[in-house]
Amino acid sequence: MPVSDVQHDLDNRTLTITADFAAPVQRVWQIYADPRQLEKVWGPPTYPATFVEHNLTPGGMVTYYMTSPEGEKFAGYWEVTAVDEPESFSFLDGFAHDDFTPNRELPVSKNLYTFTEHDGGTRATYVSTYDSAEGLQQVLDMGVVEGASSAINQIDAFLAS
Repeated sequence: MPVSDVQHDLDNRTLTITADFAAPVQRVWQIYADPRQLEKVWGPPTYPATFVEHNLTPGGMVTYYMTSPEGEKFAGYWEVTAVDEPESFSFLDGFAHDDFTPNRELPVSKNLYTFTEHDGGTRATYVSTYDSAEGLQQVLDMGVVEGASSAINQIDAFLAS
């Protein structure tokens, strides 16, 4: 399993997930840069993602929805703040209404995804920072650790296919 460590820190309002992949940094980067590839691994296996807009450039927007086994759709968005291909990108990640407008009733996180060479493969570090400990606790209660870990753990199989 690629996910090797998960830490959450309510005092600093952070969730950090570390994963190791048996693929070069550029190949792992391509998954995030290509919405059709990202659809294969974003979200838990039982909640496949569909990316509607995917502009991975500073100031760009990414919109998507995940579909539950019952057919219910859950929308989300990224506001891309920085890109340093293929080493990192940062973005605001939020929940959205069906029309992709931000749902201000749910927490937004500031995210930094970094990809570095490690033991002939790639170490990915995913850091999410929330405005409040309550916001972090809310997404923890919603199952973000389990959902994100199961999504990230799909990447190795995708890379091997």
